[in-house]
Formats: sequence, C-alpha cells, structure tokens
Amino acid sequence: MISFKQLPVEAKAAVAAGVVFFSMMLSRSYLAEKLDFRTRRWLLRLQMALFANTLMLMGSLHVWRSTVTTFTRSSAASSFCFMLWKIAVFTFLALAHSSFFTLLFLVAEEPYFFSLAAYTCLGAYIILIFFLFTLGSVEQAYKFLAGRGAKAGSGNKNRTALKPVLAVLLTVALTVVGLLNASQPPAVNSVEIPVHKLPSTMNNLKVVLLSDIHLGPTVGKTKLAMIVRMVKALKPDITVIVGDLSDAQAKIIRPAVEPLGELDSPLGTYFVTGNHEYYTSDVSNWFELLKSFNIQPLHNENVKIVSPKSTSDWFCLAGVDDIEADVLRYSGHGMDLKKALRGCSSEHAIVLLAHQPIAAKRALQERPDINLILSGHTHGGQIFPLNAGAYLLNPFFVGLYQVGQNTFVYVSPGTMYFGIPMRLGSRAEITEIILRSP
Repeated sequence: MISFKQLPVEAKAAVAAGVVFFSMMLSRSYLAEKLDFRTRRWLLRLQMALFANTLMLMGSLHVWRSTVTTFTRSSAASSFCFMLWKIAVFTFLALAHSSFFTLLFLVAEEPYFFSLAAYTCLGAYIILIFFLFTLGSVEQAYKFLAGRGAKAGSGNKNRTALKPVLAVLLTVALTVVGLLNASQPPAVNSVEIPVHKLPSTMNNLKVVLLSDIHLGPTVGKTKLAMIVRMVKALKPDITVIVGDLSDAQAKIIRPAVEPLGELDSPLGTYFVTGNHEYYTSDVSNWFELLKSFNIQPLHNENVKIVSPKSTSDWFCLAGVDDIEADVLRYSGHGMDLKKALRGCSSEHAIVLLAHQPIAAKRALQERPDINLILSGHTHGGQIFPLNAGAYLLNPFFVGLYQVGQNTFVYVSPGTMYFGIPMRLGSRAEITEIILRSP
C-alpha cells in the first residue's frame, strides 16, 4: 500500500480537501448544538476558506509547473528577469489564495486595496486555469491526430513553451476587460411584464429590482451610494432587494449600508435573504439594521400592496427565506412557501421574491398560481468561464422567462458582483420592471 508521504503533491492536496470537507459536514451535523453561535460561525467560514484553498492548491501547482518549471531548462532560466517572473507568479498565486481570508479579516466601509488585488488575482487565476486546461487539451488532441510516431524535436518544445505564454497573454487581456466592465455603473434594464389579475388601477406600477450587491471585501459605501442614486432617479413605486446584500456581519459593515436609508419608494422597500446572508450567520442583526432604514424584510411572509388610486385594489407581495438556510440548518429560517403565501389567494395577483432560481422552480411546482417571481443569485455567470456552469446549474439563468400561460420569472444578473471585481460575458444591472394589467 502506498503511504501518504509517497503520494504526489496533487493527491495530498485532494486528501486535504476531503478532510476539510468532512470536518465541515461533521461540525454541521454533530457540533452545531455543542458550540456557541459565534464559534460555530467562525469555524464554518474558516473551514470554507480552507476547503477552497486546498482545492486551489492543485490548480496552483499546475500553474507553477506550466509558467515556471517549463522554462527552468532554458537559457533564460538564470537571468534576473526570470527571477522576477518567478516572484511575480508566486505573488499572484499567494494573493489568489488569500482572497478567501479577506472575508474574515479585511471588511470595512470601503474596500482595502489588498482585498481588491487578491480578488482580482482570483479572477485571473480562474481564467488562467481555464486556458491552460483548454490549450493543453488542444495540444493533446493535436498529438493524437498527428500520430505518435513523430519524433520529438524543437517544434514540440516550442509548442510546449507557447501554451503558457498564450494562456498568460489571454488571461491578462481578459482580466483588464473584466475590470473595466465591472467598474462601469450598472446598466438600467427596463422590462414590461404582464401580471395576471393585476388591478387596472395598478397598471404601469414600477418596481425596481436589486440583487447580489455583496457589500464586503470589494464593494463598499461608494458603490452602494451610486446604486441608491440611480434607483431614486427612476422614481419607483416599490423597491425590492432579492438577497445577497452583504457578505459581512451587520455591525462590521454598518457604515457602508447607510445609503439604503435614502430609498423612499412610496409603496415600500422590501428584502429577502440570499445564501450569503446565511453565510454571515448574522441574519437577525441584518433584519434589525434594515428595519432601521425603513426596509421591510419578508421572512416567509407577505404584504398587501394597495393601489394608491383605490384602497380596494391590491396584490400580494410575498418573500421566502433562501433555501440555503435549510442546508445550513439555520435556526428559525428556511424556505416555507405555505407560510409566505398565507392569505394570498388566486383571486388576486401574487408576486414572489425568492433569491435562487431553484427556489422559484420549487415554488411554481407547489403554487402554479403565482404570477411573477423575482430572483437573482446567478450573476449571469459573472465572469468567463463560470457562465457555462451557472447556466447549467440553474433552471432559469438570466432575464425574463414565461412559465405556462400566466406566470413569469425574472432573474437579475446582479447589481454588483461577488468578490471578484470583474464582469466577463455579463453586465451588472438595475432592473426597472413595469407591471402591466391585462
């Protein structure tokens, strides 16, 4: 039997990732009741950071071998420039690995430069891994098609050296494009949606949808203040925030949240939790903070939105907890559609706020009489090549979907971004939804 010491480094990293993952499951299942709330919160977040880093270690070893070890036998290996290159690659990998720990130690009113640099390197790391893998696959396919009988020569060596150079150049170019794209204000996307049984007195009611702002290591008060100014300029009747407002505890990031107090939609501002609210393990304090800004959390509950023109005309606006609360066994929380829609009959229009598209699908299976569901979560994939994974993992990806004759689902691509301050193949959005009466 092969001992642990004899395993290759990649295999050791995989074993370490498995151990961390097992410890996460163990602490959730058996230690949840034995540890105090604060300790459990820190343990979970530390475990998640360690798990991500052990997985990344396998990729980092591949990056180092492709971009450094490949050139150690070349004539330039002893040069000063190559030494600088090794330092640059090592620093790049170290920053990418440290990004997950900034959630624990570097969150404030405005982002720290270190956090922005670390998450930028993480985004570039994902892109670089993709291109190294893709170009490596193309190289192997070429060798297979060309035949194994060909002798290795300088041409093969040149192709081997070309692969990491091309991957690095593509990564740098896309990283710059992604940073520039994410630095732009969110696009305002206006969408008209017919809502079955919406009273005629509420025709053209304007709802502004925000999602996935992710206040934390790379999004701060300045960004949020810009979003609030844009929302106020739209003069919505209702503003809704469908989860993932923050990645930090309420007390730590409270100064960054203050611009939300300027939202003044006449029919109210409403909020439902996303999965990241539960990762903070601070949902109750977030609810209290939002209430102080006159923002009403919909914790598996609903409100009647009454027409300004007729008190007898109204529709039901409901919100459910994010489904991640069930996975995390977060006490007192979890998606409860029956409770959320209590008192909402099919005689009136029903609009549901549910952070994840998977939750939207479940809701429609249970209550097909829901007329409109507003979600987020997917970010439109946020950056290439994650777009494909987000598309495959969600029943609704981004934009407007019609389900049946009288039901629509709208999925926001996110108003900001999570961690990585980049957008590739997606655009941040503030959605202006115009409700049409049939």
